[in-house]
Amino acid sequence: MNIGMFTDTYFPQVSGVATSIRTLKEDLERKGHHVYIFTTTDPGVDKEEVEPNIFRFTSVPFVSFTDRRVAVRGLFHALEVAKELDLDIVHTQTEFSMGWIGKFVAKNLHIPCVHTYHTMYEDYLHYVMNGKLLRPYHVKQFIRTFVSHMDGVVAPSERVTDTLRRYGVKIPIRVIPTGVDIRQLDQAHPEAVLQLREQLGYTPETPVIMSLSRIAPEKKLDQVLGIFPDLQQQIPNLKFLIVGDGPEKDDLVALTKKLAIADAVTFTGEINHEQIAPYYQLADLFVSSSDTETQGLTYIEAMAAGLKCVVRSGEYTDNLFDNPDIGTTFRDLNEMKQQVVNYLQHPHAFTDEAPRQRKLYDISADHFGDQIHDFYQDATDNYHLMKLNHLSVTGRSEEKV
Repeated sequence: MNIGMFTDTYFPQVSGVATSIRTLKEDLERKGHHVYIFTTTDPGVDKEEVEPNIFRFTSVPFVSFTDRRVAVRGLFHALEVAKELDLDIVHTQTEFSMGWIGKFVAKNLHIPCVHTYHTMYEDYLHYVMNGKLLRPYHVKQFIRTFVSHMDGVVAPSERVTDTLRRYGVKIPIRVIPTGVDIRQLDQAHPEAVLQLREQLGYTPETPVIMSLSRIAPEKKLDQVLGIFPDLQQQIPNLKFLIVGDGPEKDDLVALTKKLAIADAVTFTGEINHEQIAPYYQLADLFVSSSDTETQGLTYIEAMAAGLKCVVRSGEYTDNLFDNPDIGTTFRDLNEMKQQVVNYLQHPHAFTDEAPRQRKLYDISADHFGDQIHDFYQDATDNYHLMKLNHLSVTGRSEEKV
Protein backbone atom coordinates (compact mmCIF):
# COMPACT_ATOMS: atom_id res chain seq x y z
CA MET A 1 0.00 0.00 0.00
CA ASN A 2 0.98 3.64 -0.51
CA ILE A 3 0.14 5.30 2.81
CA GLY A 4 0.11 9.02 3.56
CA MET A 5 0.40 9.98 7.24
CA PHE A 6 -0.53 13.57 8.05
CA THR A 7 0.75 14.93 11.36
CA ASP A 8 1.56 18.29 12.96
CA THR A 9 4.33 16.72 15.05
CA TYR A 10 7.22 14.57 13.89
CA PHE A 11 10.88 14.18 14.66
CA PRO A 12 13.01 16.02 15.63
CA GLN A 13 10.11 17.05 17.89
CA VAL A 14 10.00 14.65 20.82
CA SER A 15 6.55 13.38 21.77
CA GLY A 16 4.63 10.16 22.19
CA VAL A 17 2.73 10.94 18.97
CA ALA A 18 5.94 11.38 16.96
CA THR A 19 7.33 8.14 18.37
CA SER A 20 4.10 6.29 17.62
CA ILE A 21 4.07 7.50 14.02
CA ARG A 22 7.69 6.61 13.37
CA THR A 23 7.26 3.18 14.97
CA LEU A 24 4.30 2.49 12.69
CA LYS A 25 6.07 3.88 9.62
CA GLU A 26 9.15 1.71 10.13
CA ASP A 27 7.17 -1.46 10.79
CA LEU A 28 4.95 -1.00 7.74
CA GLU A 29 8.00 -0.31 5.59
CA ARG A 30 9.69 -3.47 6.84
CA LYS A 31 6.62 -5.31 5.58
CA GLY A 32 6.88 -3.86 2.09
CA HIS A 33 4.53 -0.87 2.24
CA HIS A 34 5.42 2.69 1.22
CA VAL A 35 4.81 5.28 3.93
CA TYR A 36 5.00 9.02 3.33
CA ILE A 37 4.99 11.58 6.15
CA PHE A 38 3.25 14.93 5.53
CA THR A 39 4.20 17.20 8.41
CA THR A 40 5.25 20.69 9.50
CA THR A 41 8.53 22.51 9.08
CA ASP A 42 10.71 22.53 12.17
CA PRO A 43 13.54 24.82 13.33
CA GLY A 44 15.57 21.69 14.06
CA VAL A 45 15.53 20.62 10.41
CA ASP A 46 17.63 22.49 7.84
CA LYS A 47 15.56 23.59 4.85
CA GLU A 48 18.17 22.05 2.56
CA GLU A 49 18.20 18.71 4.38
CA VAL A 50 16.93 15.77 2.34
CA GLU A 51 14.50 13.58 4.29
CA PRO A 52 13.38 10.59 2.22
CA ASN A 53 9.58 10.24 2.06
CA ILE A 54 9.03 13.19 4.43
CA PHE A 55 7.29 16.31 3.11
CA ARG A 56 7.28 19.43 5.29
CA PHE A 57 4.86 22.34 5.01
CA THR A 58 5.37 25.93 6.20
CA SER A 59 4.32 26.23 9.84
CA VAL A 60 4.33 28.45 12.92
CA PRO A 61 4.37 27.65 16.65
CA PHE A 62 1.01 26.58 18.03
CA VAL A 63 -0.71 28.86 20.56
CA SER A 64 -0.13 27.74 24.17
CA PHE A 65 2.09 24.88 22.92
CA THR A 66 4.96 26.82 21.37
CA ASP A 67 7.12 23.70 21.04
CA ARG A 68 4.44 22.28 18.72
CA ARG A 69 3.61 23.65 15.28
CA VAL A 70 0.71 24.11 12.83
CA ALA A 71 0.92 24.38 9.06
CA VAL A 72 -0.17 27.71 7.58
CA ARG A 73 -0.08 26.76 3.90
CA GLY A 74 0.32 23.77 1.61
CA LEU A 75 -3.22 22.55 0.92
CA PHE A 76 -2.91 22.25 -2.86
CA HIS A 77 0.79 21.40 -2.79
CA ALA A 78 -0.01 18.43 -0.54
CA LEU A 79 -2.68 17.32 -3.00
CA GLU A 80 -0.25 17.46 -5.93
CA VAL A 81 2.38 15.50 -3.99
CA ALA A 82 -0.20 12.90 -2.95
CA LYS A 83 -1.32 12.50 -6.57
CA GLU A 84 2.25 11.81 -7.68
CA LEU A 85 2.68 9.27 -4.89
CA ASP A 86 -0.57 7.54 -5.90
CA LEU A 87 -1.71 7.18 -2.30
CA ASP A 88 -4.07 4.34 -1.44
CA ILE A 89 -5.12 5.68 1.97
CA VAL A 90 -4.68 8.75 4.19
CA HIS A 91 -4.02 8.32 7.92
CA THR A 92 -4.37 11.56 9.89
CA GLN A 93 -2.64 11.81 13.26
CA THR A 94 -3.81 15.28 14.31
CA GLU A 95 -7.09 17.18 14.46
CA PHE A 96 -5.42 20.44 13.49
CA SER A 97 -3.72 21.80 10.37
CA MET A 98 -2.17 18.72 8.75
CA GLY A 99 -5.22 16.68 9.73
CA TRP A 100 -7.55 18.92 7.73
CA ILE A 101 -5.09 18.90 4.83
CA GLY A 102 -5.12 15.08 4.98
CA LYS A 103 -8.92 15.04 4.83
CA PHE A 104 -8.84 17.39 1.84
CA VAL A 105 -6.34 15.17 0.05
CA ALA A 106 -8.34 11.99 0.67
CA LYS A 107 -11.58 13.58 -0.50
CA ASN A 108 -10.06 14.87 -3.73
CA LEU A 109 -8.21 11.64 -4.50
CA HIS A 110 -11.32 9.57 -3.70
CA ILE A 111 -9.45 7.34 -1.27
CA PRO A 112 -10.30 6.29 2.32
CA CYS A 113 -9.19 8.38 5.28
CA VAL A 114 -8.71 7.06 8.82
CA HIS A 115 -7.63 8.86 11.97
CA THR A 116 -5.83 8.12 15.23
CA TYR A 117 -7.20 10.02 18.24
CA HIS A 118 -4.09 10.46 20.39
CA THR A 119 -5.01 13.19 22.85
CA MET A 120 -7.81 13.54 25.40
CA TYR A 121 -8.24 17.28 24.96
CA GLU A 122 -10.59 17.65 27.91
CA ASP A 123 -7.54 17.04 30.12
CA TYR A 124 -5.68 19.98 28.56
CA LEU A 125 -8.25 22.79 28.46
CA HIS A 126 -6.42 24.62 31.25
CA TYR A 127 -3.68 25.50 28.74
CA VAL A 128 -6.01 27.85 26.84
CA MET A 129 -6.67 31.01 28.88
CA ASN A 130 -6.53 28.97 32.09
CA GLY A 131 -9.57 26.97 31.05
CA LYS A 132 -11.81 30.03 30.78
CA LEU A 133 -12.29 29.97 27.01
CA LEU A 134 -12.95 26.35 26.02
CA ARG A 135 -15.25 23.80 27.65
CA PRO A 136 -15.67 20.03 27.15
CA TYR A 137 -18.69 20.79 24.95
CA HIS A 138 -16.43 22.64 22.50
CA VAL A 139 -14.09 19.65 22.35
CA LYS A 140 -17.03 17.35 21.65
CA GLN A 141 -18.28 19.51 18.77
CA PHE A 142 -14.81 19.96 17.29
CA ILE A 143 -13.90 16.26 17.35
CA ARG A 144 -17.25 15.13 16.03
CA THR A 145 -16.91 17.61 13.16
CA PHE A 146 -13.35 16.56 12.38
CA VAL A 147 -14.02 12.82 12.12
CA SER A 148 -17.25 13.25 10.17
CA HIS A 149 -17.13 11.56 6.75
CA MET A 150 -13.99 9.65 7.69
CA ASP A 151 -13.74 5.89 7.35
CA GLY A 152 -12.61 4.90 10.82
CA VAL A 153 -10.82 5.92 13.99
CA VAL A 154 -7.99 4.20 15.81
CA ALA A 155 -8.34 4.52 19.59
CA PRO A 156 -5.25 3.67 21.68
CA SER A 157 -7.43 2.49 24.58
CA GLU A 158 -11.00 1.70 25.64
CA ARG A 159 -11.09 5.01 27.51
CA VAL A 160 -10.64 6.83 24.20
CA THR A 161 -13.35 4.71 22.56
CA ASP A 162 -15.78 5.50 25.37
CA THR A 163 -15.02 9.20 25.04
CA LEU A 164 -15.54 9.23 21.27
CA ARG A 165 -18.85 7.37 21.59
CA ARG A 166 -19.89 9.89 24.26
CA TYR A 167 -19.11 12.62 21.72
CA GLY A 168 -21.51 10.97 19.31
CA VAL A 169 -18.93 9.55 16.88
CA LYS A 170 -20.71 6.90 14.79
CA ILE A 171 -18.00 5.70 12.40
CA PRO A 172 -16.04 2.48 13.08
CA ILE A 173 -13.64 2.70 16.01
CA ARG A 174 -11.00 0.07 16.67
CA VAL A 175 -8.85 -0.14 19.81
CA ILE A 176 -5.22 -0.55 18.75
CA PRO A 177 -2.65 0.32 21.43
CA THR A 178 0.54 1.86 20.10
CA GLY A 179 3.38 -0.63 19.92
CA VAL A 180 7.07 -0.14 20.58
CA ASP A 181 10.11 -1.42 18.77
CA ILE A 182 11.18 -3.85 21.46
CA ARG A 183 14.33 -4.98 19.66
CA GLN A 184 16.58 -2.27 21.08
CA LEU A 185 14.78 -1.91 24.40
CA ASP A 186 14.69 -5.64 25.14
CA GLN A 187 18.41 -6.20 24.62
CA ALA A 188 20.89 -5.47 27.39
CA HIS A 189 23.26 -2.50 27.23
CA PRO A 190 25.53 -3.22 30.24
CA GLU A 191 28.48 -1.06 29.17
CA ALA A 192 26.28 1.88 28.23
CA VAL A 193 24.37 1.57 31.51
CA LEU A 194 27.56 1.56 33.62
CA GLN A 195 28.95 4.51 31.68
CA LEU A 196 25.70 6.44 32.05
CA ARG A 197 25.49 5.74 35.78
CA GLU A 198 29.03 7.03 36.21
CA GLN A 199 28.24 10.09 34.10
CA LEU A 200 25.20 10.85 36.31
CA GLY A 201 27.20 10.39 39.51
CA TYR A 202 25.57 7.09 40.50
CA THR A 203 27.45 4.06 41.76
CA PRO A 204 26.37 0.59 40.57
CA GLU A 205 24.53 0.21 43.90
CA THR A 206 22.72 3.57 43.92
CA PRO A 207 18.92 3.04 43.95
CA VAL A 208 17.28 5.06 41.17
CA ILE A 209 13.66 5.76 40.30
CA MET A 210 12.99 7.44 36.98
CA SER A 211 10.32 9.20 34.97
CA LEU A 212 10.37 9.89 31.25
CA SER A 213 7.86 12.31 29.77
CA ARG A 214 7.20 15.81 28.57
CA ILE A 215 7.69 17.97 31.65
CA ALA A 216 4.30 19.63 31.84
CA PRO A 217 1.62 20.13 34.53
CA GLU A 218 -0.57 17.22 33.39
CA LYS A 219 2.28 14.77 34.12
CA LYS A 220 2.03 15.70 37.82
CA LEU A 221 5.73 15.27 38.49
CA ASP A 222 5.34 17.71 41.36
CA GLN A 223 3.39 15.01 43.22
CA VAL A 224 6.24 12.52 42.89
CA LEU A 225 8.71 15.17 44.03
CA GLY A 226 6.41 15.95 46.95
CA ILE A 227 6.66 12.41 48.35
CA PHE A 228 10.33 12.00 47.49
CA PRO A 229 11.63 13.18 50.91
CA ASP A 230 9.50 10.46 52.56
CA LEU A 231 10.92 7.89 50.14
CA GLN A 232 14.46 8.99 50.97
CA GLN A 233 13.84 8.31 54.65
CA GLN A 234 13.05 4.69 53.88
CA ILE A 235 15.47 4.19 50.97
CA PRO A 236 18.85 5.75 51.84
CA ASN A 237 20.74 7.41 48.98
CA LEU A 238 17.69 7.20 46.65
CA LYS A 239 17.97 9.23 43.45
CA PHE A 240 15.27 10.46 41.06
CA LEU A 241 16.11 10.71 37.35
CA ILE A 242 13.74 12.87 35.29
CA VAL A 243 14.21 12.39 31.55
CA GLY A 244 12.63 14.89 29.19
CA ASP A 245 11.95 18.58 28.85
CA GLY A 246 8.97 20.90 28.81
CA PRO A 247 7.38 24.11 30.10
CA GLU A 248 7.28 23.10 33.78
CA LYS A 249 10.96 22.22 34.11
CA ASP A 250 12.05 25.49 35.77
CA ASP A 251 9.21 25.29 38.29
CA LEU A 252 10.13 21.72 39.19
CA VAL A 253 13.81 22.60 39.58
CA ALA A 254 12.73 25.34 41.99
CA LEU A 255 10.55 22.83 43.84
CA THR A 256 13.49 20.46 44.37
CA LYS A 257 15.38 23.31 46.02
CA LYS A 258 12.41 24.19 48.20
CA LEU A 259 12.11 20.55 49.31
CA ALA A 260 15.90 20.30 49.84
CA ILE A 261 16.18 17.37 47.42
CA ALA A 262 18.01 19.09 44.56
CA ASP A 263 21.15 16.99 45.10
CA ALA A 264 19.12 13.79 44.63
CA VAL A 265 17.12 14.81 41.55
CA THR A 266 18.62 14.96 38.06
CA PHE A 267 16.97 16.57 35.04
CA THR A 268 18.53 15.27 31.83
CA GLY A 269 16.63 17.35 29.29
CA GLU A 270 15.50 15.78 26.02
CA ILE A 271 17.22 12.58 25.02
CA ASN A 272 17.31 11.25 21.46
CA HIS A 273 14.94 8.29 21.27
CA GLU A 274 17.62 6.06 19.74
CA GLN A 275 19.66 6.55 22.93
CA ILE A 276 16.87 5.98 25.44
CA ALA A 277 17.29 2.26 26.24
CA PRO A 278 20.20 2.68 28.72
CA TYR A 279 18.24 5.29 30.68
CA TYR A 280 15.44 2.80 31.28
CA GLN A 281 17.89 0.03 32.10
CA LEU A 282 19.97 1.98 34.62
CA ALA A 283 16.92 2.63 36.80
CA ASP A 284 15.41 0.33 39.42
CA LEU A 285 11.83 1.53 38.96
CA PHE A 286 9.73 3.66 36.61
CA VAL A 287 7.22 5.99 38.30
CA SER A 288 4.44 8.26 37.08
CA SER A 289 1.61 10.15 38.72
CA SER A 290 -0.02 11.28 35.47
CA ASP A 291 -3.74 10.64 35.11
CA THR A 292 -4.16 11.98 31.56
CA GLU A 293 -2.60 9.18 29.52
CA THR A 294 -4.75 7.69 26.75
CA GLN A 295 -1.94 5.21 26.53
CA GLY A 296 1.39 5.66 28.30
CA LEU A 297 3.90 4.92 25.57
CA THR A 298 6.77 5.32 28.02
CA TYR A 299 5.10 2.74 30.28
CA ILE A 300 5.29 0.05 27.63
CA GLU A 301 8.81 1.15 26.67
CA ALA A 302 9.81 0.68 30.31
CA MET A 303 8.17 -2.75 30.34
CA ALA A 304 9.95 -3.71 27.13
CA ALA A 305 13.24 -2.67 28.73
CA GLY A 306 12.52 -4.92 31.71
CA LEU A 307 11.84 -2.07 34.14
CA LYS A 308 8.98 -2.44 36.61
CA CYS A 309 6.51 0.42 36.86
CA VAL A 310 4.46 2.14 39.55
CA VAL A 311 1.84 4.32 37.84
CA ARG A 312 -1.54 5.85 38.58
CA SER A 313 -4.56 3.57 38.39
CA GLY A 314 -6.83 3.74 35.36
CA GLU A 315 -8.63 1.34 33.04
CA TYR A 316 -5.65 1.15 30.69
CA THR A 317 -2.91 0.94 33.32
CA ASP A 318 -4.81 -1.56 35.49
CA ASN A 319 -5.06 -3.85 32.48
CA LEU A 320 -1.43 -3.37 31.47
CA PHE A 321 0.06 -3.82 34.93
CA ASP A 322 -2.03 -6.74 36.10
CA ASN A 323 0.90 -8.62 37.62
CA PRO A 324 3.41 -7.31 40.21
CA ASP A 325 6.22 -8.96 38.25
CA ILE A 326 5.54 -6.27 35.61
CA GLY A 327 4.30 -3.37 37.70
CA THR A 328 1.48 -2.02 39.85
CA THR A 329 -0.94 0.89 39.94
CA PHE A 330 -1.93 3.21 42.79
CA ARG A 331 -4.95 5.34 43.65
CA ASP A 332 -3.36 7.81 46.07
CA LEU A 333 0.12 8.99 46.94
CA ASN A 334 0.35 6.99 50.17
CA GLU A 335 -0.27 3.84 48.15
CA MET A 336 2.34 4.98 45.66
CA LYS A 337 4.92 5.39 48.42
CA GLN A 338 4.22 1.91 49.77
CA GLN A 339 4.56 0.32 46.35
CA VAL A 340 7.80 2.13 45.50
CA VAL A 341 9.35 1.16 48.83
CA ASN A 342 8.16 -2.44 48.45
CA TYR A 343 9.84 -2.80 45.06
CA LEU A 344 13.08 -1.14 46.15
CA GLN A 345 13.39 -3.01 49.44
CA HIS A 346 12.56 -6.39 47.88
CA PRO A 347 14.15 -6.32 44.40
CA HIS A 348 14.31 -10.11 44.16
CA ALA A 349 10.68 -10.77 45.08
CA PHE A 350 9.25 -9.99 41.65
CA THR A 351 11.48 -11.75 39.14
CA ASP A 352 9.14 -13.98 37.14
CA GLU A 353 9.81 -13.13 33.47
CA ALA A 354 6.86 -15.09 32.09
CA PRO A 355 4.20 -12.32 32.51
CA ARG A 356 6.41 -9.77 30.74
CA GLN A 357 7.26 -12.13 27.90
CA ARG A 358 3.57 -12.86 27.35
CA LYS A 359 2.89 -9.13 26.96
CA LEU A 360 5.85 -8.34 24.72
CA TYR A 361 4.16 -9.39 21.48
CA ASP A 362 0.99 -7.50 22.38
CA ILE A 363 3.03 -4.31 22.83
CA SER A 364 5.42 -4.92 19.93
CA ALA A 365 5.70 -2.77 16.83
CA ASP A 366 5.16 -5.93 14.78
CA HIS A 367 1.73 -6.55 16.30
CA PHE A 368 0.89 -2.83 16.14
CA GLY A 369 1.72 -2.68 12.44
CA ASP A 370 -0.30 -5.80 11.66
CA GLN A 371 -3.36 -4.44 13.43
CA ILE A 372 -3.14 -1.05 11.70
CA HIS A 373 -2.72 -2.69 8.30
CA ASP A 374 -5.79 -4.86 8.93
CA PHE A 375 -7.70 -1.70 9.81
CA TYR A 376 -6.50 -0.02 6.61
CA GLN A 377 -7.68 -3.01 4.60
CA ASP A 378 -11.09 -3.08 6.26
CA ALA A 379 -11.50 0.68 5.81
CA THR A 380 -10.52 0.40 2.15
CA ASP A 381 -12.90 -2.48 1.51
CA ASN A 382 -15.77 -0.65 3.23
CA TYR A 383 -14.97 2.57 1.38
CA HIS A 384 -15.17 0.95 -2.04
CA LEU A 385 -18.24 -1.08 -1.07
CA MET A 386 -20.07 2.09 0.00
CA LYS A 387 -18.96 3.79 -3.19
CA LEU A 388 -20.30 0.94 -5.31
CA ASN A 389 -23.58 1.00 -3.39
CA HIS A 390 -23.85 4.75 -3.90
CA LEU A 391 -23.24 4.41 -7.64
CA SER A 392 -25.80 1.63 -7.97
CA VAL A 393 -28.42 3.74 -6.17
CA THR A 394 -27.73 6.90 -8.20
CA GLY A 395 -27.34 5.00 -11.45
CA ARG A 396 -24.02 6.70 -12.17
CA SER A 397 -20.87 4.99 -13.31
CA GLU A 398 -17.23 5.88 -12.88
CA GLU A 399 -14.16 4.68 -14.66
CA LYS A 400 -12.26 4.01 -11.43
CA VAL A 401 -13.91 2.88 -8.21
